[in-house]
Amino acid sequence: MTTLDYTRADFQSDQEVRWCPGCGDYTILASVQKHFAQMGIPKEKVAVISGIGCSSRFPYYVDTYGMHSIHGRAPAIASGLASSRPDLDVWVITGDGDALSIGGNHLIHALRRNMNLKILLFNNQIYGLTKGQYSPTSEVGKRTKSTPMGSIDYPFNPVSLALGAEASFVARTIDADPKHTAQVLAAASDHDGSAFIEIYQNCNVFNDKAFIKLTGKEERDDNRIYLEDGKPVVFGADDEFGVVLIGGHARIVEREKVGDGAIHVHDASEPDPSVAFALSRLNHGPYGPTPLGVLRKVDRPTYDKAINDQVAEAKEARGDGDLASLIASQGTWQVGG
Repeated sequence: MTTLDYTRADFQSDQEVRWCPGCGDYTILASVQKHFAQMGIPKEKVAVISGIGCSSRFPYYVDTYGMHSIHGRAPAIASGLASSRPDLDVWVITGDGDALSIGGNHLIHALRRNMNLKILLFNNQIYGLTKGQYSPTSEVGKRTKSTPMGSIDYPFNPVSLALGAEASFVARTIDADPKHTAQVLAAASDHDGSAFIEIYQNCNVFNDKAFIKLTGKEERDDNRIYLEDGKPVVFGADDEFGVVLIGGHARIVEREKVGDGAIHVHDASEPDPSVAFALSRLNHGPYGPTPLGVLRKVDRPTYDKAINDQVAEAKEARGDGDLASLIASQGTWQVGG
């Protein structure tokens, strides 16, 4: 079998998939398995690293190498793997609790370093595995088992957070749109460096219909803003709305009132992240018009290549070296006398 002969079935493991019936994770799993089959990479060259949470069962369900690691630390473990094995295609599967609470520090540093990782953050705005506590993306006032009077925390906008961490690739998609998810996954695969994808994922047990504005038949056309590189940002059932930039802020307007010349043309490769950030602030949750697609995709040197280049340079200049001599070579002192 060649890599071009792969089908989704080749990336389905023999493990029983144990998510709640109707969970959005099933759709995402299918999308990722299909994508892996299309990458043209031997599956022994694919590694899937996860943390803790419902989404983090992922490595059990894909027939590749992988690790179900510890809470919040998947980006750190994956960073070590990507640096030491640059021949591998390393994917991180995480959730809004895993990545943005205990794992927030690891996530932002993996992004700013531009590690060669593909990071999929499943955002269901709730802690599902531990049975329904509020998460770092739950809206203010959210009543849960841990916030019976309503959450008083202000939630993260994961896409804004990733852009603030200088991620070189930032995108958003939704479990209910597998075709769009496939397009975003393909764009991430083509990117050299850290690729961050927020995936809105319905938890039908503890937070059902959280994304109804984007998934409901009556609402979705008015609220899905699909970003296409090089094209004006318009949306609506008849593309009657558009996005303009005013004083560095993105605003939604009626096209007939401003004219098409005023509509912002999306450029994901713009080096300055401020425009992408402005687009990310059109919404602070899935409660109205929401940008979907690739917000930012820029070229930047990767940490993995830089560190391996340094190792090769040092080895060429000084040979294999002596670790004991290196440790004692400088900055040492003797106490007493």
